[in-house]
Amino acid sequence: MECKEFDSKNNNETKKHHLSSGIPCTIHNCVKCCIETRMPLSRIDIERISQQGYRFKDFVVKRRRERHLKNRNGRCIFLGDNGCIIYSFRPEGCRLYPLVYNENYRKVVIHDLCPNGHEFKVSRDDIENLYVFFKKLSKKGVIISKAHALF
Repeated sequence: MECKEFDSKNNNETKKHHLSSGIPCTIHNCVKCCIETRMPLSRIDIERISQQGYRFKDFVVKRRRERHLKNRNGRCIFLGDNGCIIYSFRPEGCRLYPLVYNENYRKVVIHDLCPNGHEFKVSRDDIENLYVFFKKLSKKGVIISKAHALF
């Protein structure tokens, strides 16, 4: 299901797509978030990707205790000519993007670097999924307060 919202920049209505659909990225052939990615990986992400036959050392960069997707020539290791080659098995952070936590505003927002962010419809479930992802990444539990959500 999609909804429409008035886009004052273009003086027309913009279709809104659910975050999980990835439709705005697909229709605009956008892979901007896959360039110079620093996408964090949870243990579950690593297991899911490894089960597809990829070796840890081939797709993971370790930074202190954190694990991130590896880049090759400035692009995500899984970015192929036609987009993500592991799309069905992509990391949770990729599934949730462009939803991010903005530390300056202390709330969940659509990342301002996403050129098509205005075409996504964000639900409360999406925000909750972002918190669950943070819990997976943090040994201490929730990194951010639910009081600072988008809604």
